[in-house]
Amino acid sequence: MSEDIVAMMLAVSTFLGALGLIAFIWGLRTKQFDDQDKLMQGVLFDDEDSLNRIAKKEKRKEEALREQKDKSEL
Repeated sequence: MSEDIVAMMLAVSTFLGALGLIAFIWGLRTKQFDDQDKLMQGVLFDDEDSLNRIAKKEKRKEEALREQKDKSEL
């Protein structure tokens, strides 16, 4: 292979990797990976222990957000 082809392949792969990273960060910031319907779907498919764990996790998350909001208001 010539050096030009290797350089072009490296540039294209770097560009595509950066594009993928940007898309992933965008998805995180816009909360695309948050599962808003987990509790509703969980009623259909999960057992009782799993639902209790998820409910506790959601409650802790809400409490942490509330505490963070209270601290920011001070």
